[in-house]
Amino acid sequence: MPSFDLIIEEVRDVGTILETNQYSVNVCKTDHNGILSLAYLLEEKWRPGQFFPEKCKQLGVPEGPQWKRLQFGKSVRLQNGNTVTPEMVLGPRRPGRKVVYTGDTRPSNDVIALSSDADALIHDSTYDDSLLTKAAEYGHSTASQAAEVAKLAKAKLLILTHISNRYKDDGILLEQARRIFPNTIIARDFIEILVPYVEISS
Repeated sequence: MPSFDLIIEEVRDVGTILETNQYSVNVCKTDHNGILSLAYLLEEKWRPGQFFPEKCKQLGVPEGPQWKRLQFGKSVRLQNGNTVTPEMVLGPRRPGRKVVYTGDTRPSNDVIALSSDADALIHDSTYDDSLLTKAAEYGHSTASQAAEVAKLAKAKLLILTHISNRYKDDGILLEQARRIFPNTIIARDFIEILVPYVEISS
């Protein structure tokens, strides 16, 4: 038994299903033989820009709580009466990360739209390209089709998943996908993937 409460909610609607001050979760329908199947986008909110302590010192802001206020986007008033705003000591806002998980699906325009500029796209890749007809019949994607989705979505990383157990060596799927989308890997049990932040230079 888990040491925490489980709250299970069945999702059937598309759009935003969860919104917090740190991230949102959006869903779209996938194309899986008319069976309700959803793709999920976890998107972090924009982050404050890079903090520059040197600028604070130059403006006479004492190190401590006022630095923290500025880092959280709040202005501070100095003892000399001057006001220092976050824009004076922070770089431009930085985007959060976007991760998409498709579940079972054929290539889908809705998934492409949901995955636009995703930092990581985890996509159905059940079969190699020689089984294109079978993939279409059963509502799945081939490795090359997953790669095309990633390319059209301008994703940064493609992670192939839901691979048929017919493949003792799934290297053929990786090879086919990388011909179209070089930055592709295959999901493995217990794999850990670092999804880096995108930094914007000031």
